[in-house]
Amino acid sequence: MSSRKGFFDLRLHGGRAPQWLVSRMVRLGGAIVEAIVMEFGTLELLKRVSDPLWFQGFSNVLGYDWDSSGSTTVTAGVLKTVLSSRDLGVYACGGKGAVSRRTPSEIESIVNSRSVDADPGRLAYLSRICAKVDNSLIQAGYQLYHHVFIFDKQGNWAVVQQGMNTGLKWARRYHWLSEGLASLVEEPHSGIIGVSKHENVLNLTARESRENRQASLDIVKEPPQRLRRCLRTVGEASSETILKWIPGAMEPPAYRVVLERNVNWRALSEAYELKPGSYEELLSIRGVGPGTLRALSLVAQIVFDAPPSWRDPVKFSFSFGGKDGVPYPVNRRRMDRVIGMLEDALSRAKMGEKDKLHAVRNLKALAERLDAAASVSESVR
Repeated sequence: MSSRKGFFDLRLHGGRAPQWLVSRMVRLGGAIVEAIVMEFGTLELLKRVSDPLWFQGFSNVLGYDWDSSGSTTVTAGVLKTVLSSRDLGVYACGGKGAVSRRTPSEIESIVNSRSVDADPGRLAYLSRICAKVDNSLIQAGYQLYHHVFIFDKQGNWAVVQQGMNTGLKWARRYHWLSEGLASLVEEPHSGIIGVSKHENVLNLTARESRENRQASLDIVKEPPQRLRRCLRTVGEASSETILKWIPGAMEPPAYRVVLERNVNWRALSEAYELKPGSYEELLSIRGVGPGTLRALSLVAQIVFDAPPSWRDPVKFSFSFGGKDGVPYPVNRRRMDRVIGMLEDALSRAKMGEKDKLHAVRNLKALAERLDAAASVSESVR
């Protein structure tokens, strides 16, 4: 699969998906996921899940609204249900709200019970650092509330997580993939999906922010009192706003003055003692969050002439309709028919047909019928 990257903003929708739809989503989703693993292996499934366009298309095929925040939470929940009920060698942990906080214990339980060739502590660390990167290094006003960590027996992994901006009533989905990942803090995403592009997003994951990150790392190796003095000097000079330091600043919500009270001085004292050797190590220190990193970034820009990136990295996609009737009501009969066709194709493949290609042709024919019978819409912005 070619690499496609982007942001996808989704409207915050309340309520629950109806059970009649969820039950069909599980059956249809299970057939699709099992077909992918059977034909291409577990790593390919992780690659597809980490592709924001594929994930969005998968959600749309299952009948979810194209622009709903539930396309992430419900689809990820369906995926977790499917993977926990079928022995495919791929596992999903986490979920929405409080469930996401159980991710480390779920990882440990699965690794120990399913003979996964990976260190559960390392996987739990990766889960936590991915969440921290998207909460702290890309400051566009989105707070994570959903996190799913997916991995296979070989230790390959993917992350699908979502943040919400309650003021704008939008959600934003972040995707990660272990394959080809060179850094957890610089351009680490396989995709971050959205329709709207914000101005003046503090993007500390950008390559252009490399010097800013290094300067921030140097700052924490100095006594915290020096940073405090720098912040006071900058605060006085900026008249309670840092907008004057941002090129073409027009969007104030996320970029108010960096106040001393927004900095976790205890965490910075710990960083001073630890002398982290990398920005990732700094980020992993408990208590180092958005406010502290924003303060370090500001001082790195003003004092050390190492500006960060302010660009919002952003792209972007119906088969059976959507639960809210967008773009049209779910066609239950068509959905049931397609589920039956997929399950029949998989059943024949499992029974060991003479010509395995026959089963593949069944799936190909199904895809062609889907294209002909469904209204498929993909748009890139």
